[in-house]
Amino acid sequence: MHYVSTRGAGFGDAPPQPFSAILLEGLAPDGGLAVPESYPRFSAAELNALRPLNYRELALAILSRYFADIPAPDLKSLIDRTYTKANFGSEDITPLRKLDDGLYLLRVSNGPTLAFKDIAMQLLGNLFEYVLGRERATLNIVGATSGDTGPAAEYAMRGKRGISVFMLSPLGKMSPFQTAQMFSLADSNIFNIAIGGVFDDCQDLVKTIGADAAFKRKYRIGTVNSINWARVAAQIVYYFKGYFAATAHEDEEVSFAVPSGNFGNVLAGHVAKEMGLPIRRLIVATNENDVLDEFFKSGRYRVRKTAETVTTSSPSMDISKASNFERFVYDLAGGDAAVVRDLWQQVETRGGFDLAGTPLEARLRDAGFVSGRSTHADRIATIRDVHNRYGVVIDPHTADGWR
Repeated sequence: MHYVSTRGAGFGDAPPQPFSAILLEGLAPDGGLAVPESYPRFSAAELNALRPLNYRELALAILSRYFADIPAPDLKSLIDRTYTKANFGSEDITPLRKLDDGLYLLRVSNGPTLAFKDIAMQLLGNLFEYVLGRERATLNIVGATSGDTGPAAEYAMRGKRGISVFMLSPLGKMSPFQTAQMFSLADSNIFNIAIGGVFDDCQDLVKTIGADAAFKRKYRIGTVNSINWARVAAQIVYYFKGYFAATAHEDEEVSFAVPSGNFGNVLAGHVAKEMGLPIRRLIVATNENDVLDEFFKSGRYRVRKTAETVTTSSPSMDISKASNFERFVYDLAGGDAAVVRDLWQQVETRGGFDLAGTPLEARLRDAGFVSGRSTHADRIATIRDVHNRYGVVIDPHTADGWR
């Protein structure tokens, strides 16, 4: 398995790169995102063979297809060290709770910082340390967060050899709990930087740094944001685990409702579907920052300006420029990097693009995505209703997905 860039020029004169090379890179030198040359696909018989595996075994079976240049014994050791009961509260790692007939809650937030980002970030910390140790190298991680990524990254990287973390966050716009998680850390390799603005301003700074190849090389800069392919790959595993826990046979379909901000989580579901997992629909749930809902309903992608981005009660989704969305559009375009380059040129010059009347419009309708939007009042009503009916207290982001 090798990797190319969504924008085609990729890694300069170098051929498609192995996983260990793109793990430390973040953005490709051409400004695109690293994507696999193809998605490995499981047959019905292979899916049946995966069904009885525990989380660690399943992770090895899936991630070995993507992390092909890490020897299997080493990858197994990294996975076994990451996905433990001590780290995630149960051997299931992402336990599935049945609430009603056909209705389940996939618990993906039982890690050290109580955010779903821990699932990928804990593995990423171990992967970084392993690859850097093998290469006798160091890495300066520059990231951006609206609430989840920052604490998860810092708790995964604290004390790791050869790694320093510089995390940008929007001043005064994260929850007090997550702000405290980050700013209370005193580890010598963790640096928090508050930015006047919204999450997209932080993310733009990270992307600007990532696009400067010479600067990146000089200062050994990498990223833990979901533009890092390893983050997406690690999240694929729990779609398989959730599917197997909810079904008995491979002829059953499921749908996943996914609270969506930067599009990395639901993109992992899309990749799982491309790998052969019987997913009927992926439901993209947004809050008042409804860029993705508008796109999946109309085909129009319109990035909001900073002043138009609303601070909400589901702050990890207060994002109006979804980084991983480019990977989905690359798939939608059939891997045609020229199409992606043109569309993102329109994003830079016009603030967005519209697929209406293009060949991609029909492909979008057939992609298996639907979407919806929630408000603060919706979240409060949903949290109260779920508690009254099932005795479960869900968080505001889950409430957006539930609605």
